Amino acid sequence: MASREFLKILSSARMGDVSAQQKLAQAYMTGAFKTPIQPANALIWLEKSYLSIQNQAAETGTASHDEVSKILNQIANVPLAQTFNSPGFQFGWGSFWQLAQSNLDSGATLSAKWQLADLLINPIHQETQPQLMAWLKKGNSTLADEKLANLDFGGLQKIARQYLQELADGGSAFSNKAKEFLIKLQPKNEALSSLWNAWLTTQNEEALIQAAELGLTVAKLTLGLRLAQLSGNVENKSNASLKKAAHWLELAAKDGDRDAWYALGEIYRRPQFSGYNATESDRCFDRAADLGHPQAQLRKGANLWRKREKSEEKVRGLQASYSIWQAHQQGIVEAKELLSKILESCPDPKTNEWHELALYAESAINHHAEHKFDEDWLLLCHRIIIANQFNFSKAELLLCEVGQLQHEHCVVVDIRWELPKILPRLIQIETIQQRRALLAAGKAFAGSEIDLEGNLRQRRYRFDRATNWLKNTFSKNQVDAEVE
Repeated sequence: MASREFLKILSSARMGDVSAQQKLAQAYMTGAFKTPIQPANALIWLEKSYLSIQNQAAETGTASHDEVSKILNQIANVPLAQTFNSPGFQFGWGSFWQLAQSNLDSGATLSAKWQLADLLINPIHQETQPQLMAWLKKGNSTLADEKLANLDFGGLQKIARQYLQELADGGSAFSNKAKEFLIKLQPKNEALSSLWNAWLTTQNEEALIQAAELGLTVAKLTLGLRLAQLSGNVENKSNASLKKAAHWLELAAKDGDRDAWYALGEIYRRPQFSGYNATESDRCFDRAADLGHPQAQLRKGANLWRKREKSEEKVRGLQASYSIWQAHQQGIVEAKELLSKILESCPDPKTNEWHELALYAESAINHHAEHKFDEDWLLLCHRIIIANQFNFSKAELLLCEVGQLQHEHCVVVDIRWELPKILPRLIQIETIQQRRALLAAGKAFAGSEIDLEGNLRQRRYRFDRATNWLKNTFSKNQVDAEVE
């Protein structure tokens, strides 16, 4: 269970506090506050912090070099290879190349060069590298340096090798690592490449076994899958074959291969396997899901949803929906139907009952200086806009904790603190307008006093007065505009 201090930092980070966002990223990197180490989440929060600083700089016309440097130093410590296929990878990819190309003799620059070399040319990531190549071909990379942007995967690998040689020749903390890496890349890597190519071109099984024995992760995975015949008739596989398959898949899984973890989950569910263990199977599937395996994410989410009544989470279905949403983001068609059972959908605010009032509220916010209404009215206008975007009830509009609404994939509306019989709702965030409304409201509420809005009776009274004023003021303005 997360500590109070962590939840406090998380709440501030969601409200746009740059310092809290950086602390949250550090927690996901180090495991502070008993937080699970999740580099992908760390990168997401660092991106939010970086963009917040850039936006502030655009508004004020001045940029804090120290703040930007602090974030870049944090980014350099994120294991880039572990964040591939995560939402923040594109930002991390650009940031690492920016650091590496800076030519500064700083720890962040050296770390960036090491991590790029590790991702692009380390045999451990031979499963990821073809996926990265495909990702680059789709034009996902948006590198600021035109020379880099025009290079293909092979060209980037060449630069990564140069970085590795520079690190090996230098006297930094990465020198010994780089030297060991270069040694691994020489004869053994050539032998592995030759053996793997022999398997790919002639299906030479002896070459596949040798490549696996020499430590090639993709060969361990391939051999394990071949022995298990997970794509064929597994019911006729003997226990001996499945034990051999599990051996090689476990070795590949230790290298961090998500497909190996998923295959192990399948094997542990086979009745003919002497090591049959449903608990271990679920653990393997969960590990594969954590590493980004889309089918495993769907399976984990579906399992959490089935067991939601036994769950101790505050809002049932939140964890399940997040895992299923991740699978949906990776193109798993079945995830969409299951997600629709957990998350409500309201992508068209024009069909909601608050639409007209929300238009007036937007006009009021845009002309705030002209009308000079109090801060509590301003907060109410933001509530009305959010209520329209997510089709809230009146009670939800008045009572929702705006700073705690947004999660990465959905909005959680929970007003049981005032009305215990009203169950929480999970609503999917589907449009840019919805995210903008949440961001604007979060900033407005972050700078307000905690007790400014008062109790429910006071909020209802203010709502009646404010809505009458909005209708009288802005509906009249619209009529005047039409007459003109």
